[in-house]
Amino acid sequence: NLLPVPPAKVEHGEAIFYDDKGQVDLLRTTKQERCRIRGGRIGYIFQDALSALNPVMTVGRQISESLTEHLGMTYAEAYKRTIELLKHVGIPGAKQRYKNYPHQFSGGMRQRVMIAIAIACNPKIVIADEPTTALDVTVQAQIVDLTRQLQKELSIAVIWITHDLGVVAGIADRVLVMYAGSPVEISPVDDLYENPRHPYTKGLLAALPRMDQSVRKLVSIEGAPPDLLEPPRHCQFAWRCSLVSERCWQEIPLPVETGPRHFVSCFADP
Repeated sequence: NLLPVPPAKVEHGEAIFYDDKGQVDLLRTTKQERCRIRGGRIGYIFQDALSALNPVMTVGRQISESLTEHLGMTYAEAYKRTIELLKHVGIPGAKQRYKNYPHQFSGGMRQRVMIAIAIACNPKIVIADEPTTALDVTVQAQIVDLTRQLQKELSIAVIWITHDLGVVAGIADRVLVMYAGSPVEISPVDDLYENPRHPYTKGLLAALPRMDQSVRKLVSIEGAPPDLLEPPRHCQFAWRCSLVSERCWQEIPLPVETGPRHFVSCFADP
């Protein structure tokens, strides 16, 4: 408790979570309520599993810990459920692997352990923070497929944070594009790739290498991101936008619906 919770100054706004017990503002809830929700109703998959997992605890103990803490299971019940979870996420020899430590797993298998921890308590939401960044392409595809499979089987919502637009195209239903901490476009995934509206989104998609075109040089977005220590007073993308106008320097654009469930924060968009 040395740091404030949340570890930042909240000037305005809400972070609403719709739990079975009703509506909860995560920014203004009690410590006890946060502990109940975090890891219980909201699961989290870290980017670097080796750093996130406790190196001196077996993976089985780390999975079963959340079951005893959040669901009140006995050790025997938690052990049985942990074996089921290890099998569910595709780890062979679950009973033997229960006793292994994180360093005894490959990168892909460690990420499967993280997924098992995230789904252990039947959460409503799982936040995946770039879970495939440190993995090779083949293992990335396996983790993406596993996540999609579990999402459908368990009927959970997955928030997948990534900079890999290829992964986005393969896993997402809706996409929120952010620039310098600000949302610029949100859309169904197919519509975003077929009809991007924000200049930043267009720049991202234009920078993707393509096999169906002969291009000698990849497209890049000129300029540099703004200083994030300065609170935004205008459009964050104005410094780099080819469509910038005087209004962009004076106001922060709000999201406007430009199509079915397609919202864009841009003054230049018709």
